[in-house]
Amino acid sequence: MKTQSSAMTATDLARAFDEARAAQISWNQTSFKNRRKLLLDYHDSVNDNQAMLMDTLQRETGKSRNHAFEEITGSLAGIRYVANNLRRALSSHSAKPGIPFALKIKVDYSPVGVVGVVTPWNYPLALTMLDVIPALAAGNAVVQKADDKTIQTIIAARDLAEANGLPRGLWQVVHGDNEIIGNGLIDNCDYFAFTGSTQTGRKVAQRAAGRLIGYSMELGGKNPAIVLPGANLEKTSERLLASFIGNSGQLCVATERAYVPAAEMKAYVDLLGKKIESLKLGSSGVFDHDLGALISSDQISRVGGFLERARKGGSEVIGGVISGQTIQPSLVVGTDHKSEIATQEVFGPVLALIPYEDLDHAIEMANDTEYGLNASVFGDVGLATEVASKLQAGTVNVNEGYRASMASLDAPMGGMKQSGVGRRNGIHGIRRFTEPRTIAINRGLVELPSRGSQYIKMAPLMGVISKVMKRV
Repeated sequence: MKTQSSAMTATDLARAFDEARAAQISWNQTSFKNRRKLLLDYHDSVNDNQAMLMDTLQRETGKSRNHAFEEITGSLAGIRYVANNLRRALSSHSAKPGIPFALKIKVDYSPVGVVGVVTPWNYPLALTMLDVIPALAAGNAVVQKADDKTIQTIIAARDLAEANGLPRGLWQVVHGDNEIIGNGLIDNCDYFAFTGSTQTGRKVAQRAAGRLIGYSMELGGKNPAIVLPGANLEKTSERLLASFIGNSGQLCVATERAYVPAAEMKAYVDLLGKKIESLKLGSSGVFDHDLGALISSDQISRVGGFLERARKGGSEVIGGVISGQTIQPSLVVGTDHKSEIATQEVFGPVLALIPYEDLDHAIEMANDTEYGLNASVFGDVGLATEVASKLQAGTVNVNEGYRASMASLDAPMGGMKQSGVGRRNGIHGIRRFTEPRTIAINRGLVELPSRGSQYIKMAPLMGVISKVMKRV
């Protein structure tokens, strides 16, 4: 494999696919038992090497130790879930036949072949485990395009898997130009899993559709939170804070806009402002910072640009001090619901606070977006759950920002509207990397008709069967 500094070519990509397809042939014959053992051994190896992985994550991303640790724990949970649910997801099972007793129906799952995966820079390890691991476990090979900024993290994860028995060549890691490597990935794989921006996702969908291959995509978000009247001020403020500073806001499910009762607005602004002032920024090898740096100077410029334009538009910005590649979490107050800061994905530790008088209007504003990835509601559980059911998002958290749904790997995760296609996690998150196959068996108890004279005899029986089936 070429080094990070050397650009990979179309020839390199073709070689990666050739090696992956060759390795997949025998891997597909590996039993569920052996795959599970390999995954659990890999789980323990990741756990044992978490310090090295966190060091690599921090070096490449600038995230704090605690956010690197969160990524490790999420990765371990992803491996465990797949290992312990693989047989349940992919074992063959019976289905109801069209004619009881006369037919037997069996459904099994065949791997698609080689899965193409694109992993972004914000959560390189965790998102690898949520896409690459279930794809491998389902009997496929994987060719994964890593972001150049975080390739060493992914190579370290791949190398640990091979050290624990994963056949060499089965998990290929590539990187480089999107036109050559990114498009080439779509043009050669049998299924494509993509995490990234909505703008790029539209291009991916068009290219994949041209080949008639399956794909799943987790895309952008502009995630709302609704604070209910009378919600506990201290608890809600702390949870709101956690919901937008996680990974320094570089998280697709992070909260970016919060709708707060107008009568309680000042209290939330004051308390959140104090909490922001108390945060410790930096990236060290110990758990002594609350959040780390942004990934690059370009990302600093992007987030800082949003804040500067909000100030020029008349909004108050609390926080937002930039020092090197760190930026202080920011509250934007006095902004309009239709403003740039309230409608465009910032992807940084920025929260727009917007007052509301009427709860129905808050729900309407929360849903007034092209995105639908994540949402949250804070307050009385009964009312909050009722409100949650009215929000147009793939995941909705009650009295949490995003961590409750992210930690629940048996439940599907994905976006509505322009926030994605398909779902990762859960049983479906494993099955998406397979082709379901139906095997229908005629037991020979009833000869199915093929001629008119036979249909005359069969018609009365089918009438009886229809009445019986109505009650089954």
